[in-house]
Order: sequence, then structure tokens, then C-alpha cells
Amino acid sequence: MNETQNRASIVFGMGCFWGAEKRMSEISGVLDVESGYAGGDSASTSYQEVLSLEKALHMGMSDERNHAEVIKVIYDPRLVDLETLMIHFWQNHDPTQGDRQGNDVGSNYRSVIYYQQENEKALAEITRERYQQALSQNGYGAITTEIAPLKNYNRAEEYHQDYLQKNPHGYCGLGGTGVLYPD
Repeated sequence: MNETQNRASIVFGMGCFWGAEKRMSEISGVLDVESGYAGGDSASTSYQEVLSLEKALHMGMSDERNHAEVIKVIYDPRLVDLETLMIHFWQNHDPTQGDRQGNDVGSNYRSVIYYQQENEKALAEITRERYQQALSQNGYGAITTEIAPLKNYNRAEEYHQDYLQKNPHGYCGLGGTGVLYPD
């Protein structure tokens, strides 16, 4: 197996990328987690552009699709499988909240899985259905997570990378539902 066969990636959005990055980086077999922006209409973007567009959307001054704050999880598939990563994704945030997580509100904080291959899409849909059953049994509403092809990925600014490692008392609004993924 060569170096590229030992690396795969998937892009998740769980609200603010700071907490998502920290939580996913703690999984054995994850090689790196990078904060970024994806899923918006513009080919490139910055944090300030995401915030400005979100404000314009709320004021009715734009109909452009905003980017979501996302993380690119780079992992070794020999050490951790994609299903395990998706289970952590589902359990580490509330995928029923729509355009928000905790105190973070806006379309840039939406729950997303951006896939690059059809098998990733299929697994995302299967795990969503299984987790929806568990959530429904515990009184939660419908999962609002967007599952779509990866589009317009942009690496976030350097100060966003490993943010909670650099700022251990920084804000993280990420909180799961407490509902475990079914065995």
C-alpha cells in the first residue's frame, strides 16, 4: 500500500469548526483535522466573507448560498473506518437543529456531510437513518443534516486551525444530544 492509499478524507460540518476539529482529532486513526469552509456558491471565501454573507442573507440582501464551517478529517482507513467517523459525527452534535449549534446561529453553522465518492454518500444515508431511529425513540425531531457532494472547499485561516489547542478556554458550543448510535 502506498502513502496515498493510507490516507482518505471526509468533510463534516457540526456547527463551529473549533470544537468539531478538537473532537474528531482525538479519534485513533485520524491523522489530521483541518478547519475550512465548504458548500457555498463562491469558489473562494474567508471568515469575514462568510460572516458578511450571513448578515446579508438575514437582511434579505442576498440569495447566494453561504459556506458552512466544516472540518476535513484526514484518516488512515487501515486504522479507523469511515463508519466509525460518521458515528462520532452523529453523536458529537445535535443534527436536528437546522442552521445552528448551541449559541451559534446561521446557515454557516448547519450540519453537513460533504462526500467525494458514492460509497461515502451511501454510508452517510445509512448511518443517518439508523441514528434518526435512535433520536426519534428519544423524542428528537428530524435530522436536518445536508448530505451533498463536496463543493468549493477552502481551508480556513491559520488562526482557526487547532484553535482549542491554542486557546484551551475558548468557546465551544458543540454538545451532542446524549443519544448513542445504535449497536
